[in-house]
Amino acid sequence: MIETIEKEGMHVSYLASGSSGNCTYIETPKRKILVDCGLSGKKIAGLMEKIGRNLADVDSILVTHEHRDHVHGLGVLARKYHMDLYANEATWKAMDHIIGNVKTEQKHIFEMGQVLTLGDVDIQSYGVSHDAAEPQFYSFHYEGKQMVMLTDTGYVSDRLRGLLRDADAYLIESNHDLELLRMGGYPWSLKQRILGDEGHLSNEDGAAAVAEMLGDRTKRIYLGHLSRDNNIKTLAHHTAESILMQKGMGVNEDFFVYDTDPDEPTELFRV
Repeated sequence: MIETIEKEGMHVSYLASGSSGNCTYIETPKRKILVDCGLSGKKIAGLMEKIGRNLADVDSILVTHEHRDHVHGLGVLARKYHMDLYANEATWKAMDHIIGNVKTEQKHIFEMGQVLTLGDVDIQSYGVSHDAAEPQFYSFHYEGKQMVMLTDTGYVSDRLRGLLRDADAYLIESNHDLELLRMGGYPWSLKQRILGDEGHLSNEDGAAAVAEMLGDRTKRIYLGHLSRDNNIKTLAHHTAESILMQKGMGVNEDFFVYDTDPDEPTELFRV
């Protein structure tokens, strides 16, 4: 997994993605950023080592929403490494009791619909439809390249599809297989939550959404936030490729579909 990469450009690794914990690493020549810390600090440090990076070098953490699979290790890392933390005001209020004491000077407000510039990277925030206080995800822009993150949403609006169209790389939610979820052991109330407009995208819905966003620039599509109980990695991958092929798109020619994992990082790739 460890590799020597060029210093120039924007590089990304999805350190962990799944219902048990989420964390993404983004690196440019001037910044080293995490999005969410949904695992223990020790686990995240180990995942960073696997891609040849040091957690102590990270300068900023962006938070999408307050659910524990996105903020579990946030407070520990903030206190140990003194990183700058960014979230919107509603998320700060919702996660305050979860993450514990963090110094005021480390806390920064990044409201929905705004663009934040950190060093040499511009970050666009946008709202998603999920049962959290004010969930938002991020698109990273560096020297004409764009990487989009879009998970934890029950649907993708036409407006959002337009905003995120023709990025170089996507992390798109592929949370559950509809049949596995319906036949599984979850209580009906939880199944309704997952299937609702403030729940999660199914394999089919995620693929359909990204099919309407990808463009000539798109080279990589990563399938994220798979459920341990209601999905299978090979099934999610096959579903996504099949739907994209049915729409006449150049799978494995113009672009490639990649998997993520809840326990292992993706390779550190250049966008």
